Amino acid sequence: MQITRQADYAVRAVLHLAQMKNGDRAATSTVAKEQRIPPSFLAKIISQLSIAGLLHTSRGARGGVTLAREPKDITLLEVIEAIDGPIQLNECVGEDGVCTFDHNCPIKSVWCEAQEELVARLQRTDFAQLLAKAA
Repeated sequence: MQITRQADYAVRAVLHLAQMKNGDRAATSTVAKEQRIPPSFLAKIISQLSIAGLLHTSRGARGGVTLAREPKDITLLEVIEAIDGPIQLNECVGEDGVCTFDHNCPIKSVWCEAQEELVARLQRTDFAQLLAKAA
């Protein structure tokens, strides 16, 4: 199982912005170049993160992108779900009745527990923690 390339790029872009001084804006072209993200792909990612309330964007000579909240207030889970939607390891983890084996399946509980652990870990990890690891 692997997160999408788009979610990976989003995490790297947010981490890049988290490293900036409070209030500084970055040009999307700079973020794209420094993080090796195709500019057109990054534009879509920035838009999705902005809609999710994670980034502020502005145009013009003094425009750019900045975090909408402090790094400590943005989690990995929020960024990934803003791009990929809710994490779901298998279709049976979501709603009952999707799988034909449903309640008689010995694997379903494993998928459910694994998803709960993954979501909890991503929810506990914020970008201030990631910055501390990078230092």
